[in-house]
Amino acid sequence: MADSVLQIHTDEIRELADTLRIGDKILLTGYVYTARDAAHKRMMALLDAGKPLPFRPEDAVIYYAGPTPAPPGRPIGSCGPTTSGRMDPYAPRLLDAGLAAMIGKGKRSQAVRDALVRCHAVYFCAVGGAGALAARCIKECKVIAFSDLGCESVKRLYVERFPLAVCNDVHGGDLFSAGREQFRRVLADA
Repeated sequence: MADSVLQIHTDEIRELADTLRIGDKILLTGYVYTARDAAHKRMMALLDAGKPLPFRPEDAVIYYAGPTPAPPGRPIGSCGPTTSGRMDPYAPRLLDAGLAAMIGKGKRSQAVRDALVRCHAVYFCAVGGAGALAARCIKECKVIAFSDLGCESVKRLYVERFPLAVCNDVHGGDLFSAGREQFRRVLADA
């Protein structure tokens, strides 16, 4: 696990995926798309109907978030991650469509971890409970689909130096399992 912080642009994730390992800390810059449960259900319906998604999925990054309305003078309100596991039924299909990365909080299912390896993609975790701080990294916000869903609409965000950690890598690494194992060893040695 690295001690340094890597600065990565969203356009570089796919080409850098082999070098990223669980525990790596990054500052992400570039475009990401917000989508939560309701938006994922609608995106699956679009795919089922043979229609395009609201954004080009190839090499895209989805941030599992439902931001609050923007206060005056800001592009967005609080924008912290939501629990990623709720999107697990949909994630493999979106990864197969070309996603390069997902951002959220919490562990992922084995099916998602397998899809990350198969599709050469990465899962990043953002700090939960720090939505106001995360919002400081968001410089632009535009609703691009499903505006009737309010905070759960799909938005295109431009983020600058958004702090994240690699939690699942293309090599099958899982920070949640590794962390539990490391803690178990510490307790066994105590």
